[in-house]
Amino acid sequence: MNILPRSTIMKRISTFTHVNIRAIGAALFALILLGVAETSHAQDGKAPPAVVEVDKATTARLAPARWVPGSVVSRDDAKIASAEAGRLEYVAEVGTRVKAGERIAKLDDQALRLRREEIQSDVRRAEAQRALAEVQLQRLEKLATSNAIAKTQIDEARATLETNAQALAHAHAQLHQVEYDIQQADVHAPFAGIVTERYAQRGEYLQIGAAIVHFVDTDHIEARVQAPLALADKIRAGMEVKVKSAGQESTAKVRAVVPVGDEHARQFEMRVGLDPALALVGSAVEVSLPEDKGDEALTVPRDALVQRANQTYVMRVSAQNTAEQVPVSASSAAGDKIEVHGALNAGDRLVVRGAERLSPGQAVKVADARNPG
Repeated sequence: MNILPRSTIMKRISTFTHVNIRAIGAALFALILLGVAETSHAQDGKAPPAVVEVDKATTARLAPARWVPGSVVSRDDAKIASAEAGRLEYVAEVGTRVKAGERIAKLDDQALRLRREEIQSDVRRAEAQRALAEVQLQRLEKLATSNAIAKTQIDEARATLETNAQALAHAHAQLHQVEYDIQQADVHAPFAGIVTERYAQRGEYLQIGAAIVHFVDTDHIEARVQAPLALADKIRAGMEVKVKSAGQESTAKVRAVVPVGDEHARQFEMRVGLDPALALVGSAVEVSLPEDKGDEALTVPRDALVQRANQTYVMRVSAQNTAEQVPVSASSAAGDKIEVHGALNAGDRLVVRGAERLSPGQAVKVADARNPG
């Protein structure tokens, strides 16, 4: 085994180290050149357009509004009463939903049924008497041709027949009356609704007109609003108004306006149709009513306004799909529309989502047009 001299080993190590340093330096220089090339390529390309949502500027008639309180009521709300006297056999439980025509309560009608049998017997007796009177009259009329009887006998026979006919008609009327009373002992719902309260319990004896249940239609509701008389000439049936209930706001139509004011409260009543999903009967609501007819104005969606410390502006989307910053001044508002003054026109596309991140001249891409066209 040959062992190299110390001087030779040190010389070879120095040569190897020098070669490695040169290789590492060349690799670093290549990486730097590659990064510069990629950066230059990225700067030469265009940034992707910003994705935004837009809506249009419109011309609308805005009017200052006043919120007035109201209460939710049912279009049909009744205390169902007994039309007959009798002992209560059945009454629907509180919370029971009943369709129109279905049973709500039932009175004992045994006495009425017995009365019906008695009247049916009277009807059959009256029918027999009428039939007999008719036969006797026919016999007398045959004898009258031969002058075998007096004329007064025929007149008496005719009167008897008429009396028996009227007695039969009276018996039929009594029969119809008792059958009607039997039907009234079975109390049916006049409309679809829900039982909210029971005024009588099973086993109680009720007189005619006694209240049995409180029955409410919960599918057809409306707001009863007492509005100031000063607004009476601004409200008409069929117009749309805003309704607020438990923090939720929706649009509804005025169903009716009562053109009679209260001389003490100086208010008039109006009814606003409501969706039954909005509120329960008895809930408090607020209705927005216009205080004047308003003027035509250029309006923008509330979400289109961008407010900064020194200015308020909107971002308009040009025909080339680039962002344009347009300074505006806002004034009155109605719902989600705000009247503005600035270099805008009705129909301009305005950014309502993402405007805060845009710069003038930046390319945009419309993702969702709320008011397309």
